[in-house]
Amino acid sequence: MNPLIDHHMHTYFSLDADPNAMMEAYLVEVKKRGVTGVMFTDHVDFDNPSVIFENPIDYDRYYAIIQELRKNESLFIGMGVEIGYQPHIESIMKSLLNRYPFDFVICSIHFGDRLDFYNGDFFKHKTQDETYARYFQLVLDAVQSYDEYDVFGHLDYIIRYGQFETKMYDFDRYQPIIDQILRVIVDKKKGIELNTSGLRYGLGVTHPRLEVLKRYKALGGTIITLGSDAHRVSDYYQHFDLAISLLKEAGFDQITIFKNRKPSWVNI
Repeated sequence: MNPLIDHHMHTYFSLDADPNAMMEAYLVEVKKRGVTGVMFTDHVDFDNPSVIFENPIDYDRYYAIIQELRKNESLFIGMGVEIGYQPHIESIMKSLLNRYPFDFVICSIHFGDRLDFYNGDFFKHKTQDETYARYFQLVLDAVQSYDEYDVFGHLDYIIRYGQFETKMYDFDRYQPIIDQILRVIVDKKKGIELNTSGLRYGLGVTHPRLEVLKRYKALGGTIITLGSDAHRVSDYYQHFDLAISLLKEAGFDQITIFKNRKPSWVNI
């Protein structure tokens, strides 16, 4: 059996996902690939400026569905969450995470200074350098302030958006602050993910890119998960062969699997 569980995937409970992305449909794909389990990580973004997220997930119902699936399946079925960080909602985030028995928590930033990346508001009246610099500062502030997570999601996610001629960033320009971010993550015994969605979105790189993976390893990072960031069943497990090659190139020989918020490692 394949132990490399996809640790970032969205079902129809995430309102930006395919309505046909049912948990049961993902389980069919998991079994086809011979993977030992699944980790559902649907979106929670409190105080979200996007109207599609106005109605948060009913986690009483969500947990009941997970429990029912567990009764009928021999696979490991993990209940994770991708929680969107904003500094003014830390107490609300903590309340949710304390209320339910999550197996895994991704902390991501989808909005900066209460402005949306997706609709372009965050990019207005900023140069590309100002935008990226501000984003990485928000990430640094988040990892310094917030501890209620297991891995930080798609660390250089900001390059997915913005109307720039080229979205790629000069790694040398941002390495000092990226190193600061990674040092805090390592010191706090948190992790990062290798998110393959950048390849699906035509960016030509994973999140984060190879240079960041190498720095994370060099700075002592050991906790790293694999995630497709699937929003439809056809996205599940995409580009994992390449992702594993990148991890090996960066110096990793294991990836991390979570259960009950506890990490374990499997060889790649």
